[in-house]
Amino acid sequence: MFYFISQKLLEWSAGTPWADRLSFLRLFHYITFRSAGAAITALLFSWWLGPRVITWLKQLKFGQEYVDKAEEGGGLGARLLSKKGTPTMGGILIIVVLNFTTLFWAVWNPLIELTLLSVLVLTGLGFYDDYAKITQQSGGGTKPQVKLWVQIILALFVAFYLWNLPMNSFLMLPEHKTAQSFNLVGTLMMPFYKYPIHIGAICGIILTSLTIVGSSNAVNLTDGLDGLAIGCTLIVSIVFLFLTYLAGNFRAAEYLGIPYVPGAGELTVFCSAMIGAGLGFLWFNCHPAQVFMGDTGSLALGGALGLIAVLIHQPLVLVIAGGVFVMEAVSVILQRGWFRYTKKKYGAGRRIFLMAPIHHHFEKKGWYESQVVMRFYILCVLFAVVALSTLKIR
Repeated sequence: MFYFISQKLLEWSAGTPWADRLSFLRLFHYITFRSAGAAITALLFSWWLGPRVITWLKQLKFGQEYVDKAEEGGGLGARLLSKKGTPTMGGILIIVVLNFTTLFWAVWNPLIELTLLSVLVLTGLGFYDDYAKITQQSGGGTKPQVKLWVQIILALFVAFYLWNLPMNSFLMLPEHKTAQSFNLVGTLMMPFYKYPIHIGAICGIILTSLTIVGSSNAVNLTDGLDGLAIGCTLIVSIVFLFLTYLAGNFRAAEYLGIPYVPGAGELTVFCSAMIGAGLGFLWFNCHPAQVFMGDTGSLALGGALGLIAVLIHQPLVLVIAGGVFVMEAVSVILQRGWFRYTKKKYGAGRRIFLMAPIHHHFEKKGWYESQVVMRFYILCVLFAVVALSTLKIR
């Protein structure tokens, strides 16, 4: 919105005495300026809106009155404070700030619009799940099958939309003098490998769906300790802040040998807004948390990261950058799979971890909650560095 307003003012002032006075509005042409503006706006907006949202959630009694599943499991001696009674659905704060900030600072294009639409759908799904948990007072929430099907339907819609979108990415290959055109879904870039892999429509649609659904659920599973999910999301968002900027800049993309995606630069503004909103939320979510994001926030943020990775042909880089999310998801899959297998074979289920997701395993081993969170942050930073190194090591 700010970009279009600045453009109109520059056009109106052209050839008038106001031209020099309004020349600073040319700054809105630069993605770097608008990204910085989005991050600062989102952070300040979050700080201002946060206390009001927390008070509102308390008034509505949208708190976690049921016993936390980790506490219910017992054995968490390192957890000194119960989470019972803490307001949930704090993801509303993140999503409201993220959407409004992006709409104000970004230039609207199909990539931005699709990303915001996906965020809203997943926010609605998460809100419904959180509300079900609160009203049931048992932590049960929506049936997993229902959540999964909604995510799959959204992911398939995104995949088919991108496949039919009259927009291509471009990659300058060393052996060609001209840039080659690629579909946004049917082409995959492998980490540490400089040539694109054509995977076709069916594989592309499947991979797109798996990336969005998997990322959404992985972040959701990580959201179990104060500040853990949002902090890791911030670190991964910084990685994609750089990747989207480079993918949206033809010269940078050509130099690094990555696909140039027209309009992807505006996703940098989205990532900046997500970083600002995330930092603002972390202010209230750090230990001891004043509010939880709940599924309202975690499903949407994870889905957004997955979609952004798809739009710039880097879903496998997301697997590296989001290594902590992968650890959390794999720990749950392994735990459940092994438990069911051993129960069927031996009559009694056995566990690989003391508790899954894996952050609860370390809590049961005696780590303090803040220790788990900080050490997972360190791991996430290491994964992020490896992910960024894929730009040059190929």
